[in-house]
Amino acid sequence: MAPTRIFAGLFLLLAIYCALDPFEHSAISEFPDFVSHPVEMPPWSLVPTEKDELNSLQKSEIKFLGQIQGPESLTFDPLGRGPYTGIADGRVVFWNGEKFVDFAYTSSNRSAICDPKPSPLGYLKNEHICGRPLGIRFNKKTGDLYIADAYFGLMKVGPEGGVATSIATEAEGVPFRFTNDLDIDQDGNIYFTDSSTKYQRRNFMQLVFSAENTGRVLKYDPITKKASVLMKNLQFPNGVSLSKDGSFFVFCEGSLGVLHRYWLKGEKAGTSEILAVLPGFPDNVRTNKDGDFWVAIHCRRSYYTYLCAKFPTLRTFLLKLPISAKIQFLLHIGGRPHALVAKYSPEGELLQILEDRQGKVLKAVSEVEERDGKLWIGSVLMPFVGVYSLE
Repeated sequence: MAPTRIFAGLFLLLAIYCALDPFEHSAISEFPDFVSHPVEMPPWSLVPTEKDELNSLQKSEIKFLGQIQGPESLTFDPLGRGPYTGIADGRVVFWNGEKFVDFAYTSSNRSAICDPKPSPLGYLKNEHICGRPLGIRFNKKTGDLYIADAYFGLMKVGPEGGVATSIATEAEGVPFRFTNDLDIDQDGNIYFTDSSTKYQRRNFMQLVFSAENTGRVLKYDPITKKASVLMKNLQFPNGVSLSKDGSFFVFCEGSLGVLHRYWLKGEKAGTSEILAVLPGFPDNVRTNKDGDFWVAIHCRRSYYTYLCAKFPTLRTFLLKLPISAKIQFLLHIGGRPHALVAKYSPEGELLQILEDRQGKVLKAVSEVEERDGKLWIGSVLMPFVGVYSLE
């Protein structure tokens, strides 16, 4: 038999296996209605290639190792105390100078299933019960802490902490399904993201693989006490942060790997534009005292990922191979977790890149909070906080 016929036969068998997935070994076997969506990505030539040759993030100090699991977002209260952070078991905790103590809960239905586990991923199964606080911000005028809980929506708790109160769970009749990050303007308006109306956070890998476009950017008005939709049909919108002067906010769109600018004031008010093309998959973004934006990036984008994004049929075929979601995820991030943070000017100019390309110290990063010459680095996947000195 000619080699070409043998190859064609093997390819046909593989195609049939992928179509049927008889042993349910694929990354999407538990999602029968899974659909790969096309991603209109920026041209590959626009993806930044600048690198941190010094791997500067390897010099980060590891703090609170083993005391917290998955500190996604970090913030300090109006008196400068903290950090406060939301962790994998559904609590918001506060560093009192000696140890982390409980500050707030997003679920009023906590039980033993929310007790500490060895890994942040160990909480996924029960996140919808225990809660998962992601983005957190203080209202500097009132001292209230606002929380974007992935399952319970937009919430707030007073300066003394306790059980958080729900303030919004839907907009325009569509419930939030993956509330992700937020920021607050001087008038108390809250701008926040709902990453998907289909997938919950515990299925974030399938959301990444699908690149489905039900994500939204929203605004909560404290006077009307209602949430409205500013933008929709987005592919994994994530971090959001106001500009220093409050004239616009920026937000990340994960599947595209871009930073958007949404105008709040001026002749462009109510419109948006791409501010910057990012080198990889973004998470949260935070504004520093100078008005620049620190973007946390989980990993660099590879050409493999670029091709999968452009060709959804190819992506579906690969996802139906008998390869676990974890291995598929590693393929998309270049084989190993590696942290990267990038600083952008208000005009979208790339000012600085810091990274740990080998993932020796920081394997993942979800947020970067600049404070007093240091970067406080949170990660939804790590059991610690990284602190990097800019001096």
